[in-house]
Amino acid sequence: MPTTTPTERDVLDAAARIVEAFAATDTARYFAGFAPDASFVFHTEPARLEDRAAYEALWAGWIADGWRVTACVSSNPRVQVFPGGAVFCHDVATSIEVGADAGSRTTDSYAERETIVFRRAADGSLTAVHEHLSPAPNGAENGKTTP
Repeated sequence: MPTTTPTERDVLDAAARIVEAFAATDTARYFAGFAPDASFVFHTEPARLEDRAAYEALWAGWIADGWRVTACVSSNPRVQVFPGGAVFCHDVATSIEVGADAGSRTTDSYAERETIVFRRAADGSLTAVHEHLSPAPNGAENGKTTP
């Protein structure tokens, strides 16, 4: 069976499903978008996460601490397709809340750049095999930076 190149729409839809699940703090739906052998590089973590299970364990700890996403907005997408997969890059603005009860909750917001590499599965779907998250430069908005 020949390797097919996904369409830009396929990639945008797959990325949107991941972002929407993250925004909803929907653990099962979020991780369903990633292959078991996916790797993750996050600027907030000291080491690369070598597979989905490692990220799921990290996520479970966040959830245990009362972590949840309150907003997640994707902008400035770029899609590069190739036979068998694609690279998706975007800017992402995320707001979170942490804390088990109202008296101890804190909030934070982040402006980051994210790259997700997708692989075409045997059933034709796209599955993320790598995610890389880095901080956006100061003043970065819609792909523009200011000194």
